[in-house]
Amino acid sequence: AVGFVSSLLRTRGCVSEQQLQVFSGALREALAEHYKHHWFPEKPFKGSGYRCIRINHKMDPIISKAASQIGLSLPQLYQLLPSELTLWVDPYEVSYRIGEDGSICVLYEATATKPVSSYGMLTCKNQMMLGRTSPSKNYIMTVS
Repeated sequence: AVGFVSSLLRTRGCVSEQQLQVFSGALREALAEHYKHHWFPEKPFKGSGYRCIRINHKMDPIISKAASQIGLSLPQLYQLLPSELTLWVDPYEVSYRIGEDGSICVLYEATATKPVSSYGMLTCKNQMMLGRTSPSKNYIMTVS
């Protein structure tokens, strides 16, 4: 998740590599702190709504906090990042969607080391997909 948001900033070319490193570290720390009591590897869908990072014409406070560490203002962030971005950060999967009707793309996927409980199989992401008229296409984005 951190690498993905950092790559979005990198593609615009307005942020130096040193700034990106500081931003990445600040975002990683902020997410770890925010998720500290909301991370359940044995029930990965529990708390998925809480772990959702959202930009919907309003900046997610976790991203703006990390960006402030490198001197990026809110107007600058709005220019550098998509106006509508949803990023789901779960123990065994990280995925995103750009735009309200965009496809959901998987950034990271892992297998649980032990069987995962079926608790809460209707995740925040899956609830959003229920209203779709056509199935989403899954793409894997590679960032170099």
